[in-house]
Amino acid sequence: MLQLTRPLAIIDLETTGVNLGSDRILEIAIVKIMPDGKQIVKRKLINPEMPIPASSTDIHGITNEMVKDAPSFRQVANEMKQFLDNCDLAGYNSNRFDIPMLVEEFLRAGMDFDGKGRRLLDVQKIFHMMEQRTLSAAYRFYCNKELEGAHGAEADASATWEVLVAQVVKYPQLGTNIETILKCIGEEPVVDFARRFTMENGIEVFNFGKHKGRSVAEILKAEPQYYDWMMKGDFPLHTKQKLTEIFNRTMLKKG
Repeated sequence: MLQLTRPLAIIDLETTGVNLGSDRILEIAIVKIMPDGKQIVKRKLINPEMPIPASSTDIHGITNEMVKDAPSFRQVANEMKQFLDNCDLAGYNSNRFDIPMLVEEFLRAGMDFDGKGRRLLDVQKIFHMMEQRTLSAAYRFYCNKELEGAHGAEADASATWEVLVAQVVKYPQLGTNIETILKCIGEEPVVDFARRFTMENGIEVFNFGKHKGRSVAEILKAEPQYYDWMMKGDFPLHTKQKLTEIFNRTMLKKG
């Protein structure tokens, strides 16, 4: 079995879409696994305060009518933040979507929620590294069961936990704790969750546009107007937060 030294929160979101800057959470489910194996589930429907595109409803089945009386994320943000205190975070494609989207919602609610000190385990990465499939196929492959209620946040989060446990049993090279798993599959250094910046040799570099691969600090020194352009642009709030940290650090050194 997986040995935990602190709680592991398995997160799954259903959203209005996949744009971190403009889309919103509709449903959040967290399956919190305690070190003693106890599971605590928290699930909420969220009013996104915007219309839900029909194309999104076709995927997860959540309609405008279903969330019209639900709380906004701002109203539940503190409860969610407290529930996630002292937890490592996991999910299926969570490092590239669920966690970045959740961080954006916290920031919009005026709450800082960073990944520092937390270990981020993306179960999809293990699966793609070993087998190359979807969550439903992973559940079938590792658990020998059909995933009922796919694209429901709680069903997906619970299935992700079952898949992770089965992966630990199937692949002894993963070890039996979060640290050994991340050592085996590799842990990506995160600058901003939307990955507009990445780390190369300990330096933040741009991961998009005309400056891709170049040092963020060096570009900000040479073109400080680029900072203004990004801050006014449709970039995720967490990206802007990290950009400002780099900008302030760069300007202090420059002075």
